[in-house]
Amino acid sequence: MIRAATRAAATATATATAEPAAGPAPHVSVWSVRVPPARELDALDLSVLDAEEHRRIATFRHEADRVRYAFAHVALRRVLGARLDVEPYAVRFGRDPCPLCSGPHGRPVLDGPAARPRFSLSHSGRRVLVAVAEPTVGVDVEGIPSGTTVMDVGRALHPAERAAIAAVPLAGRAAAFARVWARKEAYLKGLGTGLGRDLGKDDTGSPLAGWRLVDLPVDDEHAAALAVHSPLAPAVDLRDSLP
Repeated sequence: MIRAATRAAATATATATAEPAAGPAPHVSVWSVRVPPARELDALDLSVLDAEEHRRIATFRHEADRVRYAFAHVALRRVLGARLDVEPYAVRFGRDPCPLCSGPHGRPVLDGPAARPRFSLSHSGRRVLVAVAEPTVGVDVEGIPSGTTVMDVGRALHPAERAAIAAVPLAGRAAAFARVWARKEAYLKGLGTGLGRDLGKDDTGSPLAGWRLVDLPVDDEHAAALAVHSPLAPAVDLRDSLP
């Protein structure tokens, strides 16, 4: 997040490796769903969540944050459970080593056999995205921020990204920033570094070796992007209802 069944073939808009590659394009399934009102939270089967997820829910001070987190993690378990043909509560998670320090807090992964799909989860405002694919993926969704956020956080971006945002008329600059930031976070999630990597290091509007970035259509209130570890443009299946 910004901090200090519909099927659609999404188009790779931002990045690609320069060299051609053989083999089929990777397939990525992305679920884009709205968070229900708080009054409907009781309809969610929170029993599928593990002890750590319940602990995290209890730490949120605001009801909207609790609802969003609970719904997002139930959604993730439903998606992965359907993919693995197991009950949602049976999905187990682990972590890759952090690529920056080798600590046990890198990219979330499934805890199981080596041959497993990769996934990524993001939520912001009333929107939750879950991406699942065989290659490594990162997904991010961002609400349109305030002008203050654009000014303050934008300073940390790559110079080319800052220039691209500044070139947009003032009325559309916050939305332009959200698009750049969604690409940035999707890529950093894919790398497994998160915001620990220098935000000014990579220009998400230019080719990034080994990765493809795709802008995802969600709604007028959010920007979203997908990063796929592949030299080929992915085939994206965008869905609006959970399994």
